[in-house]
Order: sequence, then structure tokens, then C-alpha cells
Amino acid sequence: MRRLIAAALVMGIALLGLLFYASGDSAVFSDSLPTLFVVGGVLGVAMLLLLGWRLWWLQKRIRRGVFGAKLTLKLLAMFGVVALLPGLVVYGASVFFLNRSIETWFDVRVDNALASGVNLGHAALDDLLRELDKKAQRMALTLSDEGMGSIITSLSTLREQSAVQELTLFDERGGVIAHVSGESGTLLPVLPERSVLWQARQQQPYSRIEEVPERGLIMHVIVPVYTSALTSDTRVLQLVQPVPASLARDAQAVQLAYQEYQQIAVSRLGLKRLYGVALTLTLMLALLMTLVIAYLLSERLGAPLRSLARGTRAVAKGDFSQMPMVKSRDELGVLIQSFNRMTRQLSEAREQVAQTHQQTEQAKAFLERVLANLSSGVVVLDEALQVRTINSAAAQILGVDASVLDARPLAGLGLPGEVLNEFGMRMVARFGEHAGEWQEQIDYAGPGGSQTLLVRGTRLPPGVERGYVLVFDDVTKLIDAERNAAWSEVARRLAHEIKNPLTPIQLSAERIARKLDGRLEVADAEFLSRATQTIVNQVAAMKSMVDAFAGYARMPRAKLEALDLNALVHEVLALYDARALGLQLQLDAGLPRVAGDSTLLRQVIHNLLQNAQDALAGHASPKVEISTHLNNQAVCLTVTDNGAGFPEHLMTRLFEPYATTKAKGTGLGLAIVKKIVEEHQGKIQIENLKSGGAAIRIALPVFTAAGEHT
Repeated sequence: MRRLIAAALVMGIALLGLLFYASGDSAVFSDSLPTLFVVGGVLGVAMLLLLGWRLWWLQKRIRRGVFGAKLTLKLLAMFGVVALLPGLVVYGASVFFLNRSIETWFDVRVDNALASGVNLGHAALDDLLRELDKKAQRMALTLSDEGMGSIITSLSTLREQSAVQELTLFDERGGVIAHVSGESGTLLPVLPERSVLWQARQQQPYSRIEEVPERGLIMHVIVPVYTSALTSDTRVLQLVQPVPASLARDAQAVQLAYQEYQQIAVSRLGLKRLYGVALTLTLMLALLMTLVIAYLLSERLGAPLRSLARGTRAVAKGDFSQMPMVKSRDELGVLIQSFNRMTRQLSEAREQVAQTHQQTEQAKAFLERVLANLSSGVVVLDEALQVRTINSAAAQILGVDASVLDARPLAGLGLPGEVLNEFGMRMVARFGEHAGEWQEQIDYAGPGGSQTLLVRGTRLPPGVERGYVLVFDDVTKLIDAERNAAWSEVARRLAHEIKNPLTPIQLSAERIARKLDGRLEVADAEFLSRATQTIVNQVAAMKSMVDAFAGYARMPRAKLEALDLNALVHEVLALYDARALGLQLQLDAGLPRVAGDSTLLRQVIHNLLQNAQDALAGHASPKVEISTHLNNQAVCLTVTDNGAGFPEHLMTRLFEPYATTKAKGTGLGLAIVKKIVEEHQGKIQIENLKSGGAAIRIALPVFTAAGEHT
């Protein structure tokens, strides 16, 4: 495409050069002008079609939304206007001055001046010709009586006296009688035509200014020479005198100019049209070439701008690899260099931001992993006490989903009246009361039961984002463990301090009874027997209590092994009256073996059945249901009765020693059960049924192939 445009430009410039050259030579101009006009018109149409095709292609690119096409069209329009306006002004001025100049060429004064110059030249030549004619007449009179013997001498003398270049005497038939010349180059005379000789013999002298080849412009005069003898023939004398060179040149120049002027004057209107067409063709070709060059320049100027725009679009999309090539050192090249430098800086900044973001994400992920693996609940609050971050432990302790609490105000974590809402209000109050760090132990009745939480709150230090951190731990098991340890220590000391004096007391009472046997009256003997028996019975009861405390304090560690829980249940139930208990079994078949100690678990089942039996004492229709099933890799054992259930005020203390509803109970049964279950890494839960009675659920881990519980 560019080669085609370059060829068209070269042809246009060559055509304009030929047109300018032809206009300088009238002959060439008149001969080649039609051909130049046709070639110029064809070239103009070709360039117009070429330009139109490029404009159509450019418009098509604009419709397709190709970036930079509008800029190219705009630059082309600007260049076109810049070229068109001066061109039209110059064209109008040229046409105006051309018409005025052509009109001034044909002014009347110029015509008169040229005519006067021609007449002046003619008058000067006529004077010379008349002078030469007079000389010829005098010479003819002198030669009328000359004889043939002295004719050459006379001619030479007359030529020298009259300063004539050439004299020739012809006879009546046109033959040369004598010829004299002042130059060696004119040995041959100028031969006149027979009609001229005949005219001279008829007494009609001949005088003309003629142009002879190789001799230039000459004055040619022929006169008759009459003799005195009537019988003699009439001779003819010819005088040839060259016109002065300067006068000849001036006369010829004036004559030629006058002739050309007359020719141009005749074709004045056509000349105007020719020059007008030539000027129009020149303007058309110049404008078309200017528009073509403008298109090329707009493409050249638009190319770096388009590449710069593509790079800008790529940068806007996040691609910093598009860097335009710098091909110039002007302001546009400096702009592209600045853009490339900015792109590199943005790329480096993005890489640095990406690295920083990656490090931040890694630190955040590490912190999230740390928070997720913490057993403590962590809640990060902003300055308005609104939840920003909460870990899974906090959500688990509070018994809600973490996503529910995200971006919620601490004072509105739950609905009014709910435990969660009361917890949030209480924490807001504590933050309001304490400006620094604070700590408090509270009871929280969550969905999983009553919990004891150790809560710590603090304000974030200066230098970080302002806010608060709330950390709380579920210390229920810790408190229970401490309480169990305390009860174990108490039970051990009670067993040690009480058991030792019980035996001497019992022996002493028995000795007193034997010592006084038969020595007292009947009434006194019966009183002594009753008193002694009371002491013995109470000592036995105290021994039983001491043994229970000792057993609680010296609970052996569980020896875990694979155990069939259903078989163990059947084994224990063989010791009980199924009808008296109203016993119902729902044991799932195919349960996996649990990791347990058969002796300790047998004690657990005994205690649960004994509690159910005690709760159903005096009941009209007692019913005890024992069921087992698998739930989340744990085997669950549930003992349900239809008794009176547990008192609500003891629900939170049922697993504490000496928490019992029985008149003679020690309150160690459920405490021992819980301790055994915890030794098996299991869970125990007590619930009062809405229909009446109570249910105790125990979950024991499944025994794995490696011999450990899951």
C-alpha cells in the first residue's frame, strides 16, 4: 500500500515538473499540453480513488472500534484543512493575477508600441533600400555607354565609390555579363528569378529586402541599363547590399515579437482557459498529493499514539508487559519513554504490592491458623465494639456459627432475652467500666449446657488500629477437675481419719455388751442390747461410707481394650429382675467394639441401674429403657426411666460428691460414673424428660485397629 502511494506521489511530482517545463516553451506547451492534461486527469482520478479507498478503510476501522482510527481521521482532516485553505487562497489569487496579467499583456499601448517598433524598423530598412535604389539608378546611367571591354572595371569602380557589397550585370536573357563583390565568400552572384528580370526590362525597377540562406538579410535592387544604340539589348543591373547586423537583429526581433503577440492576442481566451485548466490540474494534483501525504503523516503520527493507547489499555487491565517501541527522539518519543518508565515502575510496584500482599496473606493465614487452633475463644472488636474477627473456638464456646456474629455489634449478638445477648451486654458494660485490661469469671448457659467462662478484655495498644480484644476460655472442665481433685483429697483424708477409730468403737461396744451380759435386769439388759446394736450398725454404716470415699479417692486408671458394650450390658442385667424394673432393651446389632475397661464400665452400668431402681421405688408401673447406637464414631449408651427425674436446683451439681436426693445416699455414684467415663475419654449427659423421668446418655469412643480409641 505504501509503495502504491509512493509511486502515485512520484508520478504526480513528475507530471507537475513536465507541466511546468512545457509551460515555458510555447511550442512544447501547445503540443504536449493535451497529453499532459489527460495524464494528469487520469492520475488525479487514480489518486482520488486511492484516497477514497483509504478513507473507506479508515471509516470501517472506526466502525469496528479500532483504537486510533478516529485519531488518524482527525489528523487527516486537520492536515487537509491546513493544506486546502492556503491552496484555495493561492489558487484564487493565481487565477485573479493570471487573468489580470494576460489582460495587461494585450493592452492597446503595448500593441501600438509593438506596431510602432515594427514600422520603425520597416522605415529604417526602407530608407536604406531607397538609398540603394538611387545608387542603382546612377550606376545604370553610368553603365549605359560602357562597352564590354571596360564593363568589369567600371563595375569595380562604381562598387568602391558607392560602398556596395556586390554588383552583377545580366544580359537580356538573364546571363551574367559581369560580377564584382567586396567579399571572397560572395564570388557567386545572387540569381534573381526570370519574372524579376522581365519586370526590370519592362522599366519596373525591383527593390526588396530578402533573406538569403547562409547570407542573412540583404537589400536586393534590380534596375534596367539602357544603351544609346537602339539595336542593343537591355541589360539589367543587380545590387546586393547586406542589412546591418544590429539593425537586422532588432528588426527581426521586433517582427517576431509582433507576430507572436498577434498570435497570442488571437488565442487570448483559449490561453486563459489553458492556463486555468493547467492551474486547476496543478492545484488538484497538489491537494491530492498533500492529502495522501497527510494520510501517511497521520498514520505515522498516529502509530506511536495507538501503541501508547494500547499500552494504556493494557496497563488499565493490569498488563504491564505492553511497552511501545521508541523510534523518535522528539517530545512524542520522550512521552513514550516516560510511559515505559511509568509502566516499569507500576510493574515493580505491583510486584512489591503482590509480595507485600502475599506476606500479609501468609501472616494473616498464620494468624488465622493460630486463632483456629487456639482452645481459647478470641473476638477482635473495632472502636465501636463491633465484631471484626472471631475464631472457631469462640463460636464453639458461645454455641453459634462464626458467620452469624461477623460484623455484628457486641451489644446485639443475639435477640433480647437470649443468653448470647446478655453475654454481649455484660461485656460491653465491662469495657465501659475498665479503661485497661480486665478479667472476670462468669457462668454461661449455652446450648451445650452450663459453662464457666474465664473472660479477659483489653484495649489494643497505640500504633495499631484502635479496637478491643476479648479472650475467654471454657474452664468448666478445669474447675471440675480441681473440684474432683479436692473431693478426692477430702475423701482420702476422711477415709484415713474416720476409718481408724471405727473399729475400736465397734469392739468396745461389743465388749461392753459381753461384759454386762447376765448381770443386769431384763429391762436394762434390753436397753444395753439396743444401744450396743445401734453403735454396731452405725459404725458399719460409717465404714461403708468411708469405703465409698476411699474408693472414689483411689479410683484405678482404666485399662482400655476392645469391649463389646452390648455383651457387657447383658452380663450386668443378668443380676437384676427385669420384670420388677420394667426393663426394655433397644440394643443396635453390629455395633463396633469400644475402647473400655470391663470392670469400670460394669460399675458404671450398675450405678446407672441402681439409680433408676431407686428413682422408681414405689412407682406403680416402673419402666427402665436401655438402648445403644452408633453416633459419629462413638457408641452411645442411654438409660431412661419414668421416675420423678432430678431436681432442677441440682442439675448443675449432680456430678459433685455428696450431691444426692437420697436420704441415705453418699452422692458419690454419679461422681464416680463421670470420673470413669472421663477416664475412657467419653462424655456423659443428664436430661429430665418432658414426659417425666430422666435420661442419662454416655458416649464411648470406638476401639481402633491400633488398639487405641478414636
